Amino acid sequence: MDLTTTNVLLGIMAAVSLLEAAALIAVLGGGFLMYRRLTRLIAGIEERHIAPVTSRVNAILDDVKGVSGVARGAADGADAGVRYALAWLLRRFREAARS
Repeated sequence: MDLTTTNVLLGIMAAVSLLEAAALIAVLGGGFLMYRRLTRLIAGIEERHIAPVTSRVNAILDDVKGVSGVARGAADGADAGVRYALAWLLRRFREAARS
């Protein structure tokens, strides 16, 4: 029995397995490099675009908070004024009714 053909086929299969392993390592390395570049790109975009927008939005929200506080104070003052005016009118009507 001649095992030459079997040995040649086994050698070819071993060489193909080594090539597949090398290709897999290359793909994994390329994926890792692409991941690092992508994370750097996202961090750069965040620094250049998202951080300034966030600070502007926070400033706008602070302004809105201040304006709503002023409006709330004005509404409370107006409510007290209306109560005072109604009480004054009620006193006048009671005085007029007694007379």
